[in-house]
Amino acid sequence: MPTSQPIDKNQEFARCLESNQISALAPFHWLSLAFKDIIRAPMLSLIYGLVFSIIPAFIMWLVFQSGTHLVILPASVAFALIGPAFAAGLYDVAWELEKGHKPTLMHSLKSMFRNPAGEWGFAILLMVIMIVWMRLAALIHALYPNVPNPTFEQLQAFLALGSIVGGVLMLCVFAISAFTPQIMMERRVDIMTAVVSSVHAVKTNAPAMFVWGMTIVTLVIIGFLTGAAGFIVIMPLLAYASWHGYIAIIKTKKPRGYE
Repeated sequence: MPTSQPIDKNQEFARCLESNQISALAPFHWLSLAFKDIIRAPMLSLIYGLVFSIIPAFIMWLVFQSGTHLVILPASVAFALIGPAFAAGLYDVAWELEKGHKPTLMHSLKSMFRNPAGEWGFAILLMVIMIVWMRLAALIHALYPNVPNPTFEQLQAFLALGSIVGGVLMLCVFAISAFTPQIMMERRVDIMTAVVSSVHAVKTNAPAMFVWGMTIVTLVIIGFLTGAAGFIVIMPLLAYASWHGYIAIIKTKKPRGYE
């Protein structure tokens, strides 16, 4: 009778990686490290910053062309949803700097194919969520008062439901995307392991994640207030800081050899 083979934990599906507990103010330390990364890799940061600034610039152009402010909320949420999946190149830059290497554009572009099944699968997941949000936004729009210059009282139902649905969706997406791309890039694990580990890390460090979430929202608002020009710096800053947050929170069995 054949004996059962021990399970290789590295091949387990949807396992949960352990997390460290950090200070609620740790995100500000991540931002300070991110500023240093921008200074150390200015050209790569500028290139990616310019690319990422195009998306919010298009959103603002869409608002101008449509002549209505109603597309701002769903479009902004859509931008926030797909952003984490396409920041892989910036994560690679921060990773190379931490290892003491000189980051290059080609190496960062190749990082998008380091774990193609997981990384692109996650991008598709976020795209699906984005489409669901756009459909929900269209349904919520039915509550918008069909009168010129509606009063705040007339807008209450529309604003309340839109805020609740958008808030719940953003909270869920934040939990699953906070560290998922970084985990899949470094560990090359399956998408469910990355998602489960990200949710666990967010739950374990709720105070710090609240501060980090509010920081992201604040910087994104600043980016839009500057006519999307601010995203040239904001997007690399957030991506690098997210990488440092990942390094600080997600445990490894052996020391990485860099901090």
